Amino acid sequence: MATTTATEAAPNRLRASMLGARVREAGWGYAFAFVPTAVFGLFFIYPLGYAVYISFFHWGILGKTAPGTGTFNYAKVIHDPVFHTALKNIGEYTVAVVPLEMTLGLGLALLINQKIRGRNFFRSAFYFPSIASSVAIAVIVLYVFSQGGLFNHAFGFGTDWYGNAGTVGWGIVGMNTWTTSGTVMLFYLAALQAIPDDVYEAAALDDTGAWRTFWKITFPLLRPAHFFCLVVFGIGALKLFDQPFIVAAGASGAPNYSTMYPIIYIYNAAFGVSDFGIAAAAGVLYFILIFALTVVERFTVGRQQAA
Repeated sequence: MATTTATEAAPNRLRASMLGARVREAGWGYAFAFVPTAVFGLFFIYPLGYAVYISFFHWGILGKTAPGTGTFNYAKVIHDPVFHTALKNIGEYTVAVVPLEMTLGLGLALLINQKIRGRNFFRSAFYFPSIASSVAIAVIVLYVFSQGGLFNHAFGFGTDWYGNAGTVGWGIVGMNTWTTSGTVMLFYLAALQAIPDDVYEAAALDDTGAWRTFWKITFPLLRPAHFFCLVVFGIGALKLFDQPFIVAAGASGAPNYSTMYPIIYIYNAAFGVSDFGIAAAAGVLYFILIFALTVVERFTVGRQQAA
């Protein structure tokens, strides 16, 4: 009888030991996940909730500045023509810069994906502007394209490209296209190297030309990279701040509000006139807009990519 009892107890101890190991493993997993989750909640979720809260009050740097609660901050932002100008500027900027970034990044990726001499050097050179200080790049570009700068001196122009309301927007587009295309290049390069060689060998057997191979094989197989770059760099473009802030030497939007973008508008409301209620309302509205655009991209471009 004792032998039978000991034999039956052995599987029970084994099951208990396995259960304990699973519990410890799950506990360590939750412990490791808790830290980034707590950081995300503290620095992202809580500020968002707090911004929504103060957007319904007259809120200054030290708290409430006047009694009353309601949607008056939202009404003021929605009917503010400066905010309309900021939305128009960021829309034009995003529609221009994202296709240019993706086109240039894809072209660079196709170039350095070839077996050329000095390929590693060119990869580093093309990527370097992406890791350089945007402030330093903006200052250098402003100096080169100033009215008496190197560009005008070399080509005989007399335009202050970043001081003219008609050209400053395109100047910022060109600056950011150059500085961001290196990062886009890396994503496209990874996607290109993931394409199997078999498809290109089959195309070579069919005597398919280089352009037809790219358009019929390479470009469609890069759909996941297209969608990723469109979403990530589209959202990045919508958060434009540093270059227009440097170009205008502040948050004034000069010249003639041509460098006024939504993040500049929010910054100016918060730290220019210390109206944090207006800044919070503008931030919440802009967050809703970005979220809605992301959802639209997911169910249009993203659905095509998944198919």
